[in-house]
Amino acid sequence: MSNLKNPGYVLIVDDQPNNLRLLSTTLTEAGYRVRNAISGKMALMGIEKALPQLILLDIMMPQMNGYELCQHLKSDERTQHIPIIFLSALDNEWDKVKAFEVGGTDYITKPFHVKEVLSRVNNQLMVVRQQEQIVDQNRQLQYQNQQLQQLNAELIRSNQDLEEFARIASHDLRSPLQTMKAFGQLFCQKYQSLLDDKAAHYMNRILEAGDHMEQLIQDLLNYSRVETQGEEFEPTDCNQVVESVLANLDSVIQGQGAVIICEHLPIVMADGIQLVQLFQNLISNALKFCSPEVAPEIKIAAELRQTTSSLSDDSARVLPSTPEPTEVNEWVFRVEDNGIGMEAAYFERIFKVFQRLHTNEEYPGTGIGLSICQKIVEHHGGQIWVESSPGVGTTFYFTIPALLTPEAGKQGE
Repeated sequence: MSNLKNPGYVLIVDDQPNNLRLLSTTLTEAGYRVRNAISGKMALMGIEKALPQLILLDIMMPQMNGYELCQHLKSDERTQHIPIIFLSALDNEWDKVKAFEVGGTDYITKPFHVKEVLSRVNNQLMVVRQQEQIVDQNRQLQYQNQQLQQLNAELIRSNQDLEEFARIASHDLRSPLQTMKAFGQLFCQKYQSLLDDKAAHYMNRILEAGDHMEQLIQDLLNYSRVETQGEEFEPTDCNQVVESVLANLDSVIQGQGAVIICEHLPIVMADGIQLVQLFQNLISNALKFCSPEVAPEIKIAAELRQTTSSLSDDSARVLPSTPEPTEVNEWVFRVEDNGIGMEAAYFERIFKVFQRLHTNEEYPGTGIGLSICQKIVEHHGGQIWVESSPGVGTTFYFTIPALLTPEAGKQGE
C-alpha cells in the first residue's frame, strides 16, 4: 500500500460478522486501511462519505444482494471505476459469470484462503496504482499540450507582429529616411563651398548615420523574413553559393589582399538565397575582423559526420532548445579565419541581436549579422557555434542535415 499515491481504503461488505471480522483483521495486519459494512445500504452510506479503492463484496445478502449493489455502483459515474472482488459461497458457473457481467473484476469462492485473498487484493490495488499513474501522466500530457498550444499561439502572434514590423520598416521607416538622405546629399552638393571643415564634418556624420540606419533596417528586415518569406528547400550546390558570395565581395577581397581557400562543398537541401546570405555574413565577418598587420586568410570546408555527441565546453552552440541526442547524418561547415579572435566569454553573446564587441567607429556594423546566421541555420534544421582565440583567429561552425541521395553520397566519399 505504501506504493499507492492515494491508499484510500478497502471496503468489505458482508452480512456475516465473522467473515467481516476475519477479513478486516487479515487486511489490517497486512497494512491496509479497512472499513466494514454489514449490508448494501450501509455500504452505500459509507461510499457516499468517502470512496474506497477496492470493494470485497458478498453476494447473498438481504434487501440488496451483491449483484444489485454492484450494478448500482457501476451505473454511477462517481463509483463505476472502483474494482469489485466478489466473495461468495456460490460456486456454480452461472453465479460467477453473472458476477463478471454486472461489473465484477474478480471472484473468490468461500471458504477462502487468507493468502489467496491477500494476493488478489494486492493485485487489484496494483492495477489501481497503475491506472492512477496513467491518469496522472495523461493530465501532465494534457497540461503540457495546453502549454505548447499557448506557446505556439504566442509564437504565431510574435511572427505576425514581426511581419507587421517588417512591413512598417520597409515603407514607413525607409521612405522618410531616404528623403532625409537625399536632401542631405543635395545640401552638401549645393552649399559645399559655403561649409567650413567642421560643418562638412557634421554633414558627413549625418549622412553616415543615415546609411547606418538604412543598413540596420535592411538587416532587421532580413532577420524577420528568414522564416516567413523564405523559398522552398531544394538541392543546392554550396560551391555555387560560395562562388556567388566571392563575386559579391570581390572588391573587398582584392582591396585587402585576402586569400580565400575553399574545399569542395556538398549539395544540401536548402534555400539558396538564404545560404548566400549565411556565407556572405560569415565571410564578411572574417574580412572585417582581420589583423591589421596580416593579410586575411579564410578557409571554407565541410565534412560529413554521424553524431550523437554534444559540444566541448570551450565552444558554444546556440540553440532554441536541446533535444535528446540521436544519430543523424549532417554536414559540418566551417569558416575559419586568422583574424583578431575573441575571448570565450563572448561566444554566446555574439549571436544575440544588437550585441556588439566593438564600437561602430572601430568596426562598422549593425550587430544583427550573426543573429541572421543563427536564424538561417536553425531554419534549416542545423546548429551554429564558434571557436576562437584572441590574436589567433576565429572559426564558425554550422550544420545542415545531409541530403541522402546517390549524388550526395559520391561527394562524401
